[in-house]
Amino acid sequence: MIESKKRAFIFLVLAFILALVAGYFVYEKVKSLNAELGGMTEVYVANDNIPARQEISEKAVTVMEIPNKFVTDSHITSMENLKNRVSVVQLGEGDLITEEMIKPVSHLRDENNRLVSLPASETLTFDQFIEPLDRVDLVVSREIEGEKRTETFMKDVLVYHAQSKDNNMLGIGVVIPAERVEELIHVQHYAEHIRVLKANVGNSNASDGSNSG
Repeated sequence: MIESKKRAFIFLVLAFILALVAGYFVYEKVKSLNAELGGMTEVYVANDNIPARQEISEKAVTVMEIPNKFVTDSHITSMENLKNRVSVVQLGEGDLITEEMIKPVSHLRDENNRLVSLPASETLTFDQFIEPLDRVDLVVSREIEGEKRTETFMKDVLVYHAQSKDNNMLGIGVVIPAERVEELIHVQHYAEHIRVLKANVGNSNASDGSNSG
């Protein structure tokens, strides 16, 4: 009985020593990896779902650590870089936030503007892939006083949000002056065809399509 207790004690001591040795090697390995990666930096990620175009609040984000080796200039490392910003894409919980995903919020707010949805359909098509904050021209084909015409209906219109799936455009929301809302919706309902063209050159100070054909 005593001999069995001695053997059990010896096994326990050996197990303890082996555990210490294993722990030491794991510690050294982690230490070596951390040194190789250059330490850790806190970057900002979404703390919850953040819809596109919604102003980013402090409660909506949190921080996580990533190795310095993988930190780039596009990562957000300060809350100051998120103030008065909106995300141009929808973010899910845990998604990293980068500079390419955010834009200033100030120029999107104007009480004289309205947001109009333009979903893709048989009569409304997109020539290029459109992203939020792009600017577009609306080219309309319709009949006016018995004559068929194709003309630029609005130019340099601000895109507030955009939806796509599998690289196919599903629709956009555009910001236009309140006084032109009825005109655009009428054309949307009754025009033979509307083509949305991405504007390569836009006036960033223009509120939206103030020109029509």
